[in-house]
Amino acid sequence: MENRIISGIKINKPSIKELLFNKTMLIAYFFLALGAIGVFEVFSERYFLLTANAHDAGLKLGDPNLAHAMKEAIFGSGGEVDREQPWTLYIVNYMYMIYSGSAIIFFVALAELFNVEVIKKTAAGFMTFGLAMVIGGLFTILVDLNVTHLHWMLLSPEFGSGMWLMLPLYLTYIPFVIFEIYLILTNNRTWAKKMAIPILLLSIVIDLAEYYIQAKLFDMNTARHLWTTYPLLTLYFIVSAFVAGVGIMILYTIINYKNSLKEEFNTLLHFLRVSALYTIVLLAMYEAIAYLFIDKDWGAIILFGEFKIYFYLYLLFAVGIPFILEFKGHTKQLLIALGAISIIIGTYIGRYVFVYGGNAFPMSDRFGTGFQKYGEYELTKTFIFTAPPLSEIMVVLGSIGVVLALYKILDTLFEVSKVREH
Repeated sequence: MENRIISGIKINKPSIKELLFNKTMLIAYFFLALGAIGVFEVFSERYFLLTANAHDAGLKLGDPNLAHAMKEAIFGSGGEVDREQPWTLYIVNYMYMIYSGSAIIFFVALAELFNVEVIKKTAAGFMTFGLAMVIGGLFTILVDLNVTHLHWMLLSPEFGSGMWLMLPLYLTYIPFVIFEIYLILTNNRTWAKKMAIPILLLSIVIDLAEYYIQAKLFDMNTARHLWTTYPLLTLYFIVSAFVAGVGIMILYTIINYKNSLKEEFNTLLHFLRVSALYTIVLLAMYEAIAYLFIDKDWGAIILFGEFKIYFYLYLLFAVGIPFILEFKGHTKQLLIALGAISIIIGTYIGRYVFVYGGNAFPMSDRFGTGFQKYGEYELTKTFIFTAPPLSEIMVVLGSIGVVLALYKILDTLFEVSKVREH
């Protein structure tokens, strides 16, 4: 494949077929197509959903369909976020993509700081995939936040809001990660080595700031005690994200480095499996301790009530199965891959439990008059859960396409998955 050097980086010149019609891109297109359908459904509900008005009421007095349409116009949500369940599958996926991608980048920075040679050789691929996951998560949240209205963030700034905590963070974080990847890819090794330590230290500080701000966003929801009573929420996000991130790194390693790393392949796989084992134990310990502190009403719903199946599936897939598979120390790649897939599935279920569990119990008695009602003529509910609509599920699947397409294009152009000597 032809290539050229620009600013010290070798950039390939692939054909259109090699760049856009390889196997990975075809899979990405499938997920992107699902995402496009989901976005269309969401936007059609937001901007083109027909609702009943007073004129319709005068023409069709007593029509039951009209009565239903009027109720939806006044009290309904049109499939969108409502007051009862403000954070939905969009946030589940956003958390998973952003936190896991950031964990991969964070993990690589720590490993490089402690001079783990095999991670240094594969850092570009890991960090690029982590960055692609971060952008995939941002795709989900942009759909959730209504991208056509984002300009009002700048026209009417609210510096104390959650979004204004996130905006400067990602405006700093993403360019910084890109710069880190640039240093890894550059042929100017001397300059890259001089910059390595300060860049790594700054990377760790920025990663910690990101997890702190994300935890702050949840802690600001004072009416939902599952989130506000979780002890050391920043630490929980870091530990759970590391479990997911290492699981993704194990699967990524098996797919990409089996042949290119040769004898060091087993070294990298062993290092990641040991890391997975330690982080799984930390997550299990944290969950065991956390449920001694959280609000008892939320704890009862998750441990013994309507969410118990999801919670125990989370523990089974994120902790139980991978711990057994990794603890045995076998070398069969199929079992190692199954353990990694189990981690990925389990930690996603964990995010689902955390977000939907936070919505599940009526908002707290903040004013001393009992739990708040959600409608003027409505009885106070004891449990709140609405399954995610198909449009949300499709948007989430579309984010997988974003990750795969972005990563594969960057890998084709820059060979980020190539093993590099440092």
